[in-house]
Amino acid sequence: MRHFLTLKDFTKDEILEMLSLAEEIKAQTKAGHHEPYLNGQVLGMIFEKSSTRTRVSFEVGIHQLGGKGLFLSANDLQLGRGEPMKDTARVIGRMVDLVMIRTFSQSTLEEFARYSNAPVISGLSDMYHPVQIMADYLTMQEYSRVENPVVAYVGDGNNIVHSWMMLASKLGFTLRVATPKGYEPDAQVTQDALVFAAQSGAVIELMNDPNKAVEGADVVTTDTWVSMGQEAEKEKRLRDFQGFMVDDAMMARAKAGAMFLHCLPAYRDYEVSEAVFEAHADEIFDEAENRLHAQKGIMVWLDRQKKE
Repeated sequence: MRHFLTLKDFTKDEILEMLSLAEEIKAQTKAGHHEPYLNGQVLGMIFEKSSTRTRVSFEVGIHQLGGKGLFLSANDLQLGRGEPMKDTARVIGRMVDLVMIRTFSQSTLEEFARYSNAPVISGLSDMYHPVQIMADYLTMQEYSRVENPVVAYVGDGNNIVHSWMMLASKLGFTLRVATPKGYEPDAQVTQDALVFAAQSGAVIELMNDPNKAVEGADVVTTDTWVSMGQEAEKEKRLRDFQGFMVDDAMMARAKAGAMFLHCLPAYRDYEVSEAVFEAHADEIFDEAENRLHAQKGIMVWLDRQKKE
């Protein structure tokens, strides 16, 4: 049984297989053909944290693959009244074919997967957001086939950058991460990424200077400075992140024609200027659409692993 909880669990070849499958299925979709790879299967979608893109992309995705999505909020389940996660996993995992969970804690995902009879996909946790980064890399591939891209991440050391670090360390490209002091990525994630990077030839650099990180980059990316659950810290974060907004001056340091990516929702004139966002809107919304296609590739790949 394979689960999709973090890119840490996959080899370079497996990640590229999923992306190739996503490209193939996307091409079929664009041609107006929906191959029923998951005909009659049910995807249980558990949401402890709300989302626009995650719900729509998974629900549409499983439908286009010939299956059905079952939306379950925490309020709909016994989880909301204290049932142990392992018991919920034992029940749901016997009734559905795949499970997607968008939750607060990575440990919740891991416990559910440990007791589930069905493959589990992370729709986001506090530690990782792997489906988003798969969509990001799919978008990068579509715009440019640079063998060893230089990606600059500017912002908070959060679940998005953790997944970027895992992807870079597995695929072997260069990732520069610029965060304010005190907002660096998790130490254990960093250590794991550096171990994988030593094997793949990836270069992962952590720094506190966003301008240095962006210099000559092929791709610049960022994320909101205030994620769900951090609203009480908003004013402090806005002060601490001064100088980290990706604006025209910062983008000018990147390679000519560099991409800008944002996982959305974007807060204009905070982490990214209105001008930069609108100049790169086509890339950003292709990236958003690619959540649908990347996740279809992941679901079909997991189903094939289950049958082998």
